[in-house]
Amino acid sequence: MRATYAGTQSPGVLPAPELSLVMPCYDEQEVVERTVSDLFAAFDAGGRRLELIAVDNGSRDRTGAILAELARREPRLVVARVEVNEGYGKGVLAGLPLARAPWIGLICADGQVAAADVVRLFARAGPEAGARLFKVRRRFRRDGLRRKIVSVIYNVLMTVLYPGIGSIDVNGNPKILPREALERMGLVSTDWFLDAEILIRARSLRLPVVEVDVAGHARGGGRSNVRASTCLEFARHLLEHRLLGRGIGAESRRGGTPAARADAVASPRR
Repeated sequence: MRATYAGTQSPGVLPAPELSLVMPCYDEQEVVERTVSDLFAAFDAGGRRLELIAVDNGSRDRTGAILAELARREPRLVVARVEVNEGYGKGVLAGLPLARAPWIGLICADGQVAAADVVRLFARAGPEAGARLFKVRRRFRRDGLRRKIVSVIYNVLMTVLYPGIGSIDVNGNPKILPREALERMGLVSTDWFLDAEILIRARSLRLPVVEVDVAGHARGGGRSNVRASTCLEFARHLLEHRLLGRGIGAESRRGGTPAARADAVASPRR
C-alpha cells in the first residue's frame, strides 16, 4: 500500500485535529468530491477541527485523481492508496495509522449520512462523555426491499449471538471512539465484517455504545459495493467467531495494533 499526503501546508502549522475520520473510497468518482466538501463545510460551521483521511481503496475509476486534486486545495485532507482492492476493511486499516486526532472514526464515502449529522454525532463525544463508542443508527433508510430484509436478518442475528452488543444497526457509520480504545481493539478484519468486529471488540472491552438516530439518505450517485456475496461473508464470519471459536479472536492473538499490521504503510509526505 502506498500512503501519501497531498496537502498544501505542513500539518505542523495546522491546528491539531479533534477528530480524524478514515474514509475508504472504492469507485466513488460520482460522489466523493461532494462528500469531502460537505464534511469540511459542516465541521467548519460547527467550529470543530476535522482531519479526513481518504483511502483510494484500489479504485478503477477517477476516484484517486479527484482525491489528489481535492488534497491540493485542502490541507486537512490526507490521501492514501491501496493499489489492489482487498476489501472495505483493508481500506480502513490502511488509513488508521495516519490518524493524528485523539478521537478516530470511520465513515463511508457515499454521503448517505448527512455531514451535519456527523458533526452532531461528534458533539456527543468529548472528555466529559468518557470512553464510549459513538455511532449512528440510520432511520427511514432509502434502501431496496432486499437490502432492508438482509439488514434486519443480519442485525437480529448479531443481537442473538452477541447479547448486549449495544446496536440495532451494526453497519451504521460513522463510528467514533477514543484513540486509546481503538488501539486496544487490535482490529484485523479486511472485509465488510470490520463494522461487526468493532462492536464485538467494544462488547469485550465493556465499552458503552451510544447510538444517535439519523436519516439514511439515498446515494447521490454511483452504486453500492455491497453484494449478495457480502451477506454470506457476514454469516461465515459470525459462525466462525461465535460458534466455532475461529476468526477474529484467533487473528487478534497473532496480530498486534492496526499500525503494526498495515501492509507497508509509508510515512505520509507532509
